[in-house]
Amino acid sequence: MRKLGFIGVGNMGGAIIRGINGKLGNTAVFAYDADPKKISGLGVFGATAATGVSDLSEKCDYIVLAVKPQQLDGVLAEIKTANNREAVLISICAGISAEYIRERTFEKAKVVLVMPNTPMMLGEGASAISKGEGVSDDEFEFAKKIIGSCGITETIPMDKMKEIIAVNGSSPAFIYLFAKSFVTYAESVGIDKDAALRLISQSLIGSAKMMTSGQMTIDELIKQVSSPGGTTIAGLQELYDGKMLECVVHACEACTKRAYELGAC
Repeated sequence: MRKLGFIGVGNMGGAIIRGINGKLGNTAVFAYDADPKKISGLGVFGATAATGVSDLSEKCDYIVLAVKPQQLDGVLAEIKTANNREAVLISICAGISAEYIRERTFEKAKVVLVMPNTPMMLGEGASAISKGEGVSDDEFEFAKKIIGSCGITETIPMDKMKEIIAVNGSSPAFIYLFAKSFVTYAESVGIDKDAALRLISQSLIGSAKMMTSGQMTIDELIKQVSSPGGTTIAGLQELYDGKMLECVVHACEACTKRAYELGAC
């Protein structure tokens, strides 16, 4: 029987525990959080409360690190004390490298890095995942199964895990801001904001499905909507003039810069 532990059961950790319920076969699930209230309702999803980080670390084959980056050092110190050198450490802490984790635990610690996003809470996550040195193919496949219980996973090179944060980790916030601008415009011209929100939300869902269908490239999809001399062309020109593409790239670069700063702490 595999033993899987979660350290931190906030939004993301709790979402994964709910997502894996009944999907991992012969696996015992344990969870610990500094706030006991966060653990109390997880029993119905098959999770058993651990008494502490050391207790969980001693008995688990896989340990999901789902704490805030600023809490990580204390957690890693306790994992080191538990001395379970064979456990696979699955970190969802933004900007934290495998080297950072190894320096604070074991020189040859087996580390899997994950960059999830908040739609995971609805089972619609898009998570980047990377395999560290010493992690076997079977161990990595199981790690992907854990994370994939709440959406899709894409394997990314370890040295690009900071750069990918902007693409899937932070991008939901950018998309929400983009959607808000349409709702703001609708209100300004007398359209009900709730109706506008439903319409733009479904437009985003439909557009995403069009992009992932593989039938057309993004440029072809843009062209499909853009009749010559029509309304879409007029709006697109404003976005091009406003350098929207460059602005998004700058936002992504700012995310990456901050990720490297966090990783150096």
